[in-house]
Amino acid sequence: MRRALLIGLTALVLAAGLWTWFSLSWSYSDGERAGVLQKLSRKGWVCKTYEGELALYIVGGVSPEIWAFSVRDKGILEQLNSMVGERVRLHYTEHKAIPSSCFADTAYFVDRVTRVEGGAAAQGAPP
Repeated sequence: MRRALLIGLTALVLAAGLWTWFSLSWSYSDGERAGVLQKLSRKGWVCKTYEGELALYIVGGVSPEIWAFSVRDKGILEQLNSMVGERVRLHYTEHKAIPSSCFADTAYFVDRVTRVEGGAAAQGAPP
């Protein structure tokens, strides 16, 4: 009985580890979004993750759609920190079914950032 319990517990831990590895390394989708980088913060009670917000579709008189994303790469994080408040284009990968918020609060991981020309936050102004 004890041996069966140990084997079952080992199999469960192994399956959870494999699922975590798979969900973090396999990308469901990828793409790009552009807007004003509104927020970048380090969040979490126990597991600290880096989370950000991108304001999309900024037009005078209309409230922007906010897109939340996560950052896992310290190099990208440093780039983003220097661009808060500016227009940026972010490349991301989407990872579905991540088993814990210890890895990220969102399913969208930013892996590349580009500053958009005319980068001041006054997007409503004519070019």
